Amino acid sequence: MKRNGIAVINRRGITTVLLCALCLAACAAMSLRLSSSHAVASQPPRNDPKRVYLVHADELRYDRFRNNDAQVLTGSVQFEHEGARLYCDSANFFEATNSFEAWGHVRMVQGDTLSLTSDQGYYDGNQQMMEARDNVVLKHRTTTLYTNELYYDRIWSQGYFQNRGHLEDNNTLLFSDWGEYHTDTKMAVFFYDVTMLGDNFQLMTDSLYYDTQVKRAHIIGPSNIISGNSHIYSEKGYYNTVTDEAELLDRSILDNKGRKLVGDSLWHSGKTGISEAFVNVIFTDSVNKTILKCEYGHYEDSVGYAMCTDKALAIDYSQRDSLFVHGDTIKVFTYNIDTDSVYRVMHVYNKVRAYRIDIQAVCDSLVYNSQDSCMTMYKDPITWNMDHQLVGDEIRVYMKDSVIDHAHVVENAFSIEKLLVEKCFNQVSSKEMFAFFTDGQMRRAEAKDNVITIYYPEDKADSSFVGLVYMETSELRMFMDDQRKLSRIWAPKSDGTMYPMSQIPPEKRYLEGFAWYDYVRPVSKDDIFNWRGKRRDENEETAALHP
Repeated sequence: MKRNGIAVINRRGITTVLLCALCLAACAAMSLRLSSSHAVASQPPRNDPKRVYLVHADELRYDRFRNNDAQVLTGSVQFEHEGARLYCDSANFFEATNSFEAWGHVRMVQGDTLSLTSDQGYYDGNQQMMEARDNVVLKHRTTTLYTNELYYDRIWSQGYFQNRGHLEDNNTLLFSDWGEYHTDTKMAVFFYDVTMLGDNFQLMTDSLYYDTQVKRAHIIGPSNIISGNSHIYSEKGYYNTVTDEAELLDRSILDNKGRKLVGDSLWHSGKTGISEAFVNVIFTDSVNKTILKCEYGHYEDSVGYAMCTDKALAIDYSQRDSLFVHGDTIKVFTYNIDTDSVYRVMHVYNKVRAYRIDIQAVCDSLVYNSQDSCMTMYKDPITWNMDHQLVGDEIRVYMKDSVIDHAHVVENAFSIEKLLVEKCFNQVSSKEMFAFFTDGQMRRAEAKDNVITIYYPEDKADSSFVGLVYMETSELRMFMDDQRKLSRIWAPKSDGTMYPMSQIPPEKRYLEGFAWYDYVRPVSKDDIFNWRGKRRDENEETAALHP
């Protein structure tokens, strides 16, 4: 009885204990359901600043078997990590790995200057790396980056994409297949099929650095810039998107309507159309078939003005034989630009030397006007054609179809033809003189006012000289044959004397003021850079006989 009674009491005690345990479990389960059905209202103590903290969620669920140890959060989800706030509509929070997946209106805000939005993303708190996908927008001050997939490294303050994106910076747009943006230095780096667009320019390249702070693009590969009528090719340089100014290196090329400028370094303003070039400068005008070379060049596209100095050289290649002209400075002015009556005037001054196979010249300054195709030489001008030399106070050379047509010597004209016999020169001095050319060779000459001449007539039988004729007249016309020999002379009325070859007085061989400046004459296109002035200390006969 007693044993039976004890047995009954023990069963009742066990039953009571089981009932109590079940009640406690039910209360605990009810408590968990109640806590998970309300928004997270409190935060755990933040002893570890590297941890990602859940700040808020409307609902939290946890099932380690269904969600891979993830806390499932929905409704106005907000995280905080290392000074950044992260928002989304829903998330899977992996507290063990300090990371979370986010969906819907994903947004990361850092301070008041940086925000990153997307449709979905993944954040790794240990690496401080945000992977944003679909409709990604990164905003940093005045710069906005758009792409469909972006990795943002908060440690290095760097966002990068690998599948096409574009950047907006005020009025500048930048597109590429692959790119980076550094929020600390405000530098954008873009590669592969890069295009930059602005209000007045378009830049295309494969590699580009763009400083959004100073609005300057750094060109590091083959690039093309189109600004107005200007086309720039460069492989190294800088371009300011605000001022529309380019600083270009490594033989960059500026092309504008057939006018091409090349130099070791170039500076160009797209707004003003002004360009400067330095070292080994070449300016080519394919329309007018002219080349300018120098060590420093200046060009203004809007007015058609060009200037070059330091080893300045102008080349006219409109004919088979090019004309080379050198001076200390060369300037080109364009008039009636962008009209049918456009013409140019070229000024070359200080120690001018010119060379072409059929004509050479030296003077102090030269002006060429394309309107009348006239080249005027000032101050001690001298021209040579074959064995003929012309000097005067001023010489005007007229071109026809880029070939010399005729020349006009103004004041103190003096023409000399060197003959094959030693010390024999045909000479004419007058106030004014004209020379007419055919196929680049002088065929007729005219002298007017105070004409004095010395010439050697030839014996047609054996082409020997029969003597020297000294003559004074008011006008003289000389005709040359196709062998450049004097064939006949015409004068209205003259006084003269003829001396046999064996009886020529030495003082009658040369007219007053005679000088044969062959030592000054340019002998090649390279020799025009070697200035040789007249020998002022020599008497006329010594200069005449100098080799």
